[in-house]
Amino acid sequence: MSTSTGPPATASRRLTPVLMLMLMAAASAFSFQIWMTLLNNFAVDIAGFGGREIGILQSVREVPGLLAFGTVLVLLFMREQTLAILSLLVLGIGTAATGFFPAAYGLYATTLLMSFGFHYFDTMNQSLSLQWLPKANAAHGLGRIIAAESMASLSTFGLVFLAFTWLDLGYTRTYVIAGGLTALIAIGIALTFPCFPQDVVQHKKLLLRRRYGLYYALTFMDGARRQIFVVFAGFMMVEKFGFTVTGITTLFLANHLFNMFLAPQIGKLVVRFGERTALTLEYLGLALVFIAYAFVNDPWTAAALYLIDHAFFAMSMASKTYFQKIADPADISPTAAVAFSINHIAAIFLPVLLGLVWLWSPAAVFLLGASFACISLALARLIPRTAAPGHEWIWSKPIPAAAE
Repeated sequence: MSTSTGPPATASRRLTPVLMLMLMAAASAFSFQIWMTLLNNFAVDIAGFGGREIGILQSVREVPGLLAFGTVLVLLFMREQTLAILSLLVLGIGTAATGFFPAAYGLYATTLLMSFGFHYFDTMNQSLSLQWLPKANAAHGLGRIIAAESMASLSTFGLVFLAFTWLDLGYTRTYVIAGGLTALIAIGIALTFPCFPQDVVQHKKLLLRRRYGLYYALTFMDGARRQIFVVFAGFMMVEKFGFTVTGITTLFLANHLFNMFLAPQIGKLVVRFGERTALTLEYLGLALVFIAYAFVNDPWTAAALYLIDHAFFAMSMASKTYFQKIADPADISPTAAVAFSINHIAAIFLPVLLGLVWLWSPAAVFLLGASFACISLALARLIPRTAAPGHEWIWSKPIPAAAE
């Protein structure tokens, strides 16, 4: 059995694994961003949601992420490439169906369907990326995939503007267009791209290996810090500085423009300087940004911090390429599933707990975020400069495979 880490041979020079990963990532981002952009207005204006219902809906949305380990069971019956395409199709169908079920239980159901498609696709996308991208420049390839996602996300704002300003399409038809396009791309990929071979057959069982402990810890802390950014940074912009919908949308546009051009360059920097240096820079920068969030009083400074924050998060690809370097090639798929679930543990309880802290002191929430970044920084310093199987920590020495 081959253990090559390079991309598999393809039937066509143009229909490459990287192209397929970029197309799928763009299609996923397009549906999900439309769903997220319209959600609050749709829930309030059409479904009549209050705080209780929107809180339940957001918890429902995170459940499939916590259950991402279930992909290992599904892979007993199908290939990873097939599951990725099928998940993309489910995401499209769930998004397209959203506008037809404006009552509470209907919206919960379509959210669950959409979220299973989104999270299971994301799990497979991460696994296939680490299997197909060569170790020598995997970060650059991941940067290109992030850029494709950002380009698709930018186009969603154009669709929303046209749909609600010029064409008067309304929620239902806009959701159908977004979800339908994603579903059509999934079907087109299934009909056009060949089945790319995998060099190593993946384990079809859940795995928790001691030597991947540092990767698990980094993944958990990434999920915790991301919740603070996603939930509270944007909320601060509205509550404290009075940003309008147009202002928040402008920030989103700027973030995605940054990612389109910066993510591939960040990937090159990770390749050049290594995961330890890249993650050190990310976590140190995020700690400073969170501290600044706690005390900022100027809206323009807050907006700049928001953009810097988002740019630092693009460096998190380094934790994935660190895992790629230390992993047994047959462990990539089941470990990606477990790691995705670990990443979402914080999403279940942290927003609620920190929401209570916010009522007492918004600054305390961001100072906690800075402490999370400092913990991640300490963990990053444990990554060896030349990570490899058996050399996962700075003090570890190569161990026989049987020791696992």
